[in-house]
This record gives sequence, C-alpha cells and structure tokens, in this order.
Amino acid sequence: MNKLIYLDYNSTTPVDDRVLKTMLPYFSEKFGNAASKTHALGWVAEEAVKNARERVAQLINCTEQELIFTSGATEAINLAIKGVYEAYQTKGKHLVVAATEHKAVLDTCKALERKGAEITYLPVDREGLIDLNQLSNSIIPSTILVCVMFANNETGVIQPIEQIAAIVHSKGSIFMSDATQAVGKVNVDVQAEGIDLLCLSAHKLYGPKGAGALYVRRKNPRVTLAAQIHGGGHERGLRSGTLNVPAVVGLGKACDIAKAEMWDDAQRISKLRTLLEQSLLEIDGVFVNGSQKNRLPNVTNLSFTGIKADSLIAKLQDIAISTGSACSSAIPEPSHVLMAMGLTQEQAYSAIRFSLGKYTTEEEVKIVISIIREKLNTS
Repeated sequence: MNKLIYLDYNSTTPVDDRVLKTMLPYFSEKFGNAASKTHALGWVAEEAVKNARERVAQLINCTEQELIFTSGATEAINLAIKGVYEAYQTKGKHLVVAATEHKAVLDTCKALERKGAEITYLPVDREGLIDLNQLSNSIIPSTILVCVMFANNETGVIQPIEQIAAIVHSKGSIFMSDATQAVGKVNVDVQAEGIDLLCLSAHKLYGPKGAGALYVRRKNPRVTLAAQIHGGGHERGLRSGTLNVPAVVGLGKACDIAKAEMWDDAQRISKLRTLLEQSLLEIDGVFVNGSQKNRLPNVTNLSFTGIKADSLIAKLQDIAISTGSACSSAIPEPSHVLMAMGLTQEQAYSAIRFSLGKYTTEEEVKIVISIIREKLNTS
C-alpha cells in the first residue's frame, strides 16, 4: 500500500476544494487591503471580509459585530484570557480552568500566574468530565473568568456547556469555551449555550491555516477585553494588523459548508468511527479513554495495554495517526489530558488518538483495522 491513510483530522484538515476556489481570487486580482477605504480594491476586500464574518456568525449564532478575526485559535485564546485578566483587574485575579484544556489555554494561564493571577485547575473524572458541584464551589467573588473547552482535542469528550455557563453566570463570572474541535463537527450555539467568549480555527473545519476567530459577547453580559496587539485599530481596536483576507474568506466559506453539511457528515463519520473502535476493542487489552456517550462523532482515543503508542505508530508508516495534540507531539511526556483522567503513565503512553474526517472511507477504515491487527500479532 502506497497511499497514506489520514486519520489525524483533529490535528488539521485538508482544505475543501470549494474553500480553495473561493479563496484564490483574493491572492491575485482581488488582492486589496480590507482596511483601504479610498479605492475599489479595498472595498472589494472589505466586502469579502464582511461576507465571511456573516457566515461565521451564522454558524455559531452570534452577530457579526461580536466576531474578531485572528490568526487562529491560539491567538483567540490569548486575546480572550489575557484580555479579560487585564480588563477586570478591579474585580479580581482568579480564574477557574479545566485541567484537560489545550496547552494554548494552560500555557496562557501559566504566563498569567507569573504576573500574579490565581488559577484553580478543575479535575475531571475517568470519563473526562468536570464535576459541576466542584465547579460551583471553585468560583469565588474574585473569579473573573472560567475556561472549559467545548470538546477535548485528544478524547473528543464534550462537556455540559449549557449547565456550566448557567453556574458561571449565577456567580457573576465570564465563561470562555475553546470550541476549536467542536465548531463544524457538532452544533455550537453561543446563545443557547450561554458562552461569553468562544475560540475557533479555520483549519479544523476544512479551511486554511492562519485564520481563526474570537466571539465576544456584547450583551447579557457585555464582555470587555484589553487589546493584546496594537497598531492601527483593526477589528474594532481589539486586534490590530492587516487581515489575511484570503484566509478569512476561506474560513467564511468553510463555515458556510459546515452549516449545510456537518450533520450528514457526522452521521456517516460516526458509523465509521464505531466500526473502527468496535473492531479494535476486540483485541485483548484495548480500551477507550473518555466518555463514549458525550463526545465528538469523529474521535476515539484507545489505549493498547502493554504497548508503547510510539512503537506501534512507528510500525504503521502508511497510517497518519497521533498520540494526542499536534502541539504536544514533540514533548516526551504522557498526555496531561489522560493523566488528569486518572490513567497510569503506562496507560497514557499506550494511547493513540484516531480522528476521522469527511474524506475518510469505509475501505480505509477496514485497511487500518487489518494492518493494526497484523502488526500486533507480529509484535
């Protein structure tokens, strides 16, 4: 077999052909700066950005004025957390953060701790879910922000976001959710779920790398942020810098496609995930990490007892899979997500994340099952 089978869609996704086609004119004949107000090329670019903002807003159910375009989810996360921390100093310096957050959240919080922030890290159970009573008890008068990701990037576990938001708001705090893995895969509605700050990235939903967005609630409550990048007052002064118009256009188109197709995609992908998971669970010592009820339709995180994941992956040269977050793949440590869920180091080191996508076929899944069985039998 020569063709690589890609099962690492949580790391990144290929750009949809329709997205690429929509982007291409903005590299050449429509190359204007969206901030140029004095000529037609600038107006065309500005209109393209406006159209993209509308499409992103429609996908997550917010107004266009509540969206700030960024270079990706990591920048959006930094702007959200640091922006709140600086803007709400008079109320307090306490944040509550789930222990299984992406490193973009955890590392940002560590940076703030060095500046005097007080962080409470919420543990999770074996399913990867936080305890709502513990969340409630962790929020104190000086708590300015609570961060709980919508869906985990390693296990796909989905938190009870609406209930979390209700608790946070009852305590008078702001609720941020990193929805990078969820947007475009499942329904994400910031109004219905009560999210005040939401982060997303284009390259997780078949759009280009280098584009993302931050949703900032404008009322009930109105969220204030301190800008982190200055110079020109772009994006209503919250994120200065010339917009990457082609990438923003691509993000908008990707959101448009996701809104129309993600339900059907999820149904098909979920069946393939079940086929893969159930077949591999027939192997002795294989078990699922995280909730099998509350999770994304495309992910399964499996531990192979007694086998180092890196060793197994090395034998699967024609299959693109990972041990977890792409951002942490070079770090020789067990997954902080799995460790927080109560796995032993040995179990965490034996875990592999399989993340499927809309281009995954049943034939590919069957080939992967066959190859893994063969390699384990020859170990």
